[in-house]
Amino acid sequence: MAAATSFAISDTSQQGIIEYHKQCYNLLNQAWNIREQMRFIDLAFMRETDWTVEHRRSQLLNRYGDPTKFQNVTVPLILNAVESAVTYQASVFLTGNPIFGVVASPQYEDQAQQMQAVIEENSIRGGWVQQYLIWLKDLFKYNLSFMEVSWDKITTAAIETDIGFTGGKQGKPVRVIWEGNCVKRWDPYNTFFDSRYLPVDIPKRGEFIGRTELMSRIELKNFIARNSESIIKNNVIKAFETGAVPAPIGSGGIESYYIPRINPDALIDKDPRRTTDWLAWAQLTGAEHKIQYKNLYEITTLYARIIPSDFNVASPGFNTPQVWKFIIINHQVLLLAERQTNAHEMLPVLVSQAYEDGLGYQTKSLASNVRPFQEVGSALVNSAMAARRRAISDRGLYDPSRVSKEHIESDNPSAKIPVRPNAYGKPLGEAYFPIPFRDDQSPMAFSELGQVIGFSQQVTGQNGAKQGQFVKGNKTTREFDTVMANANGRDQTTSMLLEAQHFTPAKEMIKINILQYQQGTTVYSRNAQQNIKIDPIALRKAVLEFKVSDGLTPSDKLINGDVLQSAMQMIGSSPQIGAAYNIGPMFSYLMKTQNADLKPFEKTPEQQAYEQAVGVWKQTVDQIAQQMIKAGQDISKAQWPPQPTPQQFGYIPAGSNPTQQSQPNPQAAENAIPGGGA
Repeated sequence: MAAATSFAISDTSQQGIIEYHKQCYNLLNQAWNIREQMRFIDLAFMRETDWTVEHRRSQLLNRYGDPTKFQNVTVPLILNAVESAVTYQASVFLTGNPIFGVVASPQYEDQAQQMQAVIEENSIRGGWVQQYLIWLKDLFKYNLSFMEVSWDKITTAAIETDIGFTGGKQGKPVRVIWEGNCVKRWDPYNTFFDSRYLPVDIPKRGEFIGRTELMSRIELKNFIARNSESIIKNNVIKAFETGAVPAPIGSGGIESYYIPRINPDALIDKDPRRTTDWLAWAQLTGAEHKIQYKNLYEITTLYARIIPSDFNVASPGFNTPQVWKFIIINHQVLLLAERQTNAHEMLPVLVSQAYEDGLGYQTKSLASNVRPFQEVGSALVNSAMAARRRAISDRGLYDPSRVSKEHIESDNPSAKIPVRPNAYGKPLGEAYFPIPFRDDQSPMAFSELGQVIGFSQQVTGQNGAKQGQFVKGNKTTREFDTVMANANGRDQTTSMLLEAQHFTPAKEMIKINILQYQQGTTVYSRNAQQNIKIDPIALRKAVLEFKVSDGLTPSDKLINGDVLQSAMQMIGSSPQIGAAYNIGPMFSYLMKTQNADLKPFEKTPEQQAYEQAVGVWKQTVDQIAQQMIKAGQDISKAQWPPQPTPQQFGYIPAGSNPTQQSQPNPQAAENAIPGGGA
């Protein structure tokens, strides 16, 4: 089953779609400059907001070898708060393996293991942990983050004749190498969305969401070749020849790819659009070439809930709202238009907020809440830095008629100061009067700094112990655990909010995508340490039985593992209860939920019947032998009943040759036991 369906789009419809995507940009940027707001938060996060002359001068002097100059200090409260919050949420959601576990009722335990193996393989191949870690930082810095959850395919590249570059014979067919769920964090600086709705409602109710990224000529050509079945082939050459207007860092229109300038000491500090002409060396430029390639392209991915008839697109149900995916090159050429056939019928980009109070985009992020305390704390520390500059620089009053200004302000601590001729014969002490320096405020500033840090911890709900710091006190272990449990309460509330906002719909989308698109294959499960064969038909039959877990709702909560283990102990100690249940399959099910598959070690019904018959036979032989001994008879002359054989029960022991065994006998169980098996 295809994840998307492509349709022929006329030139007029394409222009309508291009104009629609520009209007989507305009809607977001009409009210406020969201990029500048996020940039200001990042400057505070990286402690790069201080551009005062004193700080930059001291910074340059330190860099050029003068260690005596004091730079201003920005207290890292935002960085500490954000990283601590990310660490806690990562420990809740991202430390499990797999990230999302799967459990089901006992009759569907095999299908649950198959789905878990698929999710495990998808998460490793798609790098889910990396994407989610960056996504969490966006959450706590901006209180706004974007994650695409989609079913993607990796295919072989078709040759040029497949996609209409040169015409000619049909090229090689595209072959699917891998397909599965992919999660991709979207850059908030280059994401635009339907701001008429609350962020968390955009996937279900919003009309559009999209993003812009950069691609080189090689990457774009590879993208087109791998998606040749969906590409609008008549627009391939147009896409390659459409060049973006270069823009310096931090500038450009609302449609242009945006690179915020945050770190003045970045390893590479230039716009990638202003780069070497990679085409000149290959002599790919000039009128004699069929395609005039560009060095770099802006690629816009737009998911939109549209009515196809508005664009004169002949799609089934063209008067009904549908979710479509558009790929636009340099905001000018439509390269791909697909109708999304996902069963969940949502825009496949989830929008989340770490703090939600109904105010939508007005709700402050964790970084914004801490920023005032970082600024006040930095001011207190820098007042002490100013005092240190004052202490080592000296201030005084001098007579300019006797001493020149240049000599007074010399940086050389051992320089000799000559006096002017009119100062001859006069007391030199009258030419200069030092102003005494007293620093009574620095101790108070550092004392108040602790109070400011305490205020910031009250805002974030964090404390020193949560950040790995030693906290003095005489608390017992139980008292400390109680304090820490209360300290984690606000983080747990955030986890519950993220579970409802993001992880529950994400798990549902991942599950539905697997049930809808997964093909039959074999994947290796690291947890089970074995190859697991995926049966898509069996998975779809069990669709209503699956529950997908994560760190906040682990598998043992979904299946009540503790209760089940207590029940197992009770069954083992109570023959009456044990007689009413199949203990073996129950134990295998419990272990499978913990990623231990014991089913290959379960005895077959044939083996159980054979072993039961052998046990009865041994008991009968023992009784006969005891009776003969009591009667004084010779045991060697006894007539023993025939011993049961595995072949009578259709049981083939390991290592035996099935061709040398007789056919199973359905009545063997009764015939092999004296007295008809009674």
